Amino acid sequence: VILLLNRASMNADKLAALQSQVRIGGKGSARRKRRNIPRSNTTDDKKLQTSLKRLGVNSIPAIEEVNMFRNDGTVIHFKNPKVQASLGANTFTIHGQSETKPLAEMLPQLLPQFSSPEALVELAKSQPSMLDSSANAPAAAAAQDQPMSDDDDVPDLVENFDEASKNETS
Repeated sequence: VILLLNRASMNADKLAALQSQVRIGGKGSARRKRRNIPRSNTTDDKKLQTSLKRLGVNSIPAIEEVNMFRNDGTVIHFKNPKVQASLGANTFTIHGQSETKPLAEMLPQLLPQFSSPEALVELAKSQPSMLDSSANAPAAAAAQDQPMSDDDDVPDLVENFDEASKNETS
């Protein structure tokens, strides 16, 4: 009985030693202490570039910055991005370093870029937090004072056309 106990403890020691070594792969492969993890994203970038080539994207040069307005009142800002587009696939890609900033911080830089007051009004409508901010009081006042351009296109109704049509038929 004593002999069997010593033999069982020896197998447990060997088993623990074998379990500490990790075998990655099948029979006949080398035993490694840890798994090698690839450290670069080049394979993902290559797959993305081949997919974009299939879509037929073209590079758009001379874009200095891109701003994306989010509903929560923040702006995703890209400086000197690489922009590619495929109009047929309705696909735009923007590559580069981005920063997420609050709209109030970006507004002084954005105001000169608006081509018309209507664009500022549309931005104010889409960003309710912009109207509430006291730092943006001039922009909020301009957005509220500007009449809608759609109202300028439609003339006011001057007379009753129903009566005029009754007079023509009789």
